[in-house]
Amino acid sequence: MRGVRGCFGFIAGFQLLSMGVALSQVQPNYLAPLPQQFTPRPAVIPAAPVAVPSPAQATAPAQVFAPRVADPNPAQPALSETTPGGATGAAATPVKKPKPKVAAAPPKPGETALPTDPAPTFAPDTYSFTLVAADRYTNIVLAGGWPEVVNGLKPGSRGPDVATLRQRLSIEGDLDTGFSFGEAWDENLTTAVKRFQRRMGLRQTAIVTGATLKAMNVPADVRARQLGASAQRIESINFPFGERYVVVNIPSAVVEAVEGDRVVHRYVAVVGDVKHRSPEVVTRIQAVNLNPTWTLPTSIIKNEIIPKMRKDPGYLGRTKIRMLDSSGQEVNPASIDWSTNRAVNYTLRQDSGNANALGNIRINMPNSDSVYMHDTPSKRFFGSDYRFLSHGCVRVAGVFDFAQWLLEGTNGSWDKAAMLAKVATKERTDIRLARPVPVIWTYMTGWVSPDGIVHFRNDVYDYDTQSAMQARAERAIARR
Repeated sequence: MRGVRGCFGFIAGFQLLSMGVALSQVQPNYLAPLPQQFTPRPAVIPAAPVAVPSPAQATAPAQVFAPRVADPNPAQPALSETTPGGATGAAATPVKKPKPKVAAAPPKPGETALPTDPAPTFAPDTYSFTLVAADRYTNIVLAGGWPEVVNGLKPGSRGPDVATLRQRLSIEGDLDTGFSFGEAWDENLTTAVKRFQRRMGLRQTAIVTGATLKAMNVPADVRARQLGASAQRIESINFPFGERYVVVNIPSAVVEAVEGDRVVHRYVAVVGDVKHRSPEVVTRIQAVNLNPTWTLPTSIIKNEIIPKMRKDPGYLGRTKIRMLDSSGQEVNPASIDWSTNRAVNYTLRQDSGNANALGNIRINMPNSDSVYMHDTPSKRFFGSDYRFLSHGCVRVAGVFDFAQWLLEGTNGSWDKAAMLAKVATKERTDIRLARPVPVIWTYMTGWVSPDGIVHFRNDVYDYDTQSAMQARAERAIARR
């Protein structure tokens, strides 16, 4: 990866956008062509937000890159068992009828979908691809951005709003320019909406309401900033890509098991909430711990355990949390003055078992932030669209399947059935991997996958703001 120095200069252009500098004063930064394996569809950026030409039509020399749009239902790899769950003729003149407005409702349960394509979120060329996409989106901003889709729409809709939707999807490349005009909904528009939803990590319903409508109306300058900020965050990462590695993209709340440059398993995850953010981490997974105990961090003792004990003196006993002194001897909680913060001087450790906060399994990955991936007794949260609920660690749905993949090649034939049998014995067991697996926890709200598709997710931690980007760049300079 490239050094921080180059990153700071690159980000300056996105800071100008976020600080309100007139777009006419910002000069587009034309970058070198993409690597050969990245085969995007070229697009001439027009003077106004209109359709992006198709390959046959884009012959002008001045070009930027549109995302290469793949089939929304590609051949799928073997995935984890935890996967969540009109008229044709665009040019036809429709009969105008009064149409009811469909309001942009809040996201409904199940609207967020687990991706099913084999392209990993983070790969060796992610930085360079994302950098080029950031340049392309800057040019879209300079050309006037894209129109707002005011009303909700669905297959069968007709009228001017459908024509606006066609323009909107053409600018990002989800809809070919040959179908960018017309007020009637057709199969091409259905496919384009599903492509858009796929890139946003949403369920492919082809219905433009709720989270889909909200994502469609995120301004182009925000999308450009997301790509620029994400490129900044991954620019100086030195990650040991290998035949097998693990990716956790925090804004996606998803865990990817990558093998042979393809995602072979994808798992729903619960990541840190806004007050307890999951950190960006690069390390190696070394072991799988069955029936783990949990040592509570000082912050949780101070902010959660002490207040609970003041109200409910029996809380530690019911949750099977023991107090240990510096010599490892157990201490009676009744002997502690809970009106003070004295308890932070003790070790609080929760016994293993089904009620343990880590569940029945922990994925051990040594790091300075003391975070890891693990099971959880609160599995209901895996079905939520909003999965930013942990204290910083990553909870993994289907964690035993994940552990089985990690342990392939390890002595002892540790498949899922063998691990579950060992858990039933309630015996603490540590299983070392035959070969450590590299893992990265990253924070990318905008990125380009190896198949050339541009993806976006919500900036839950507000890391893409101009002030956050500036602070990060200043910290990088201070470390040089």
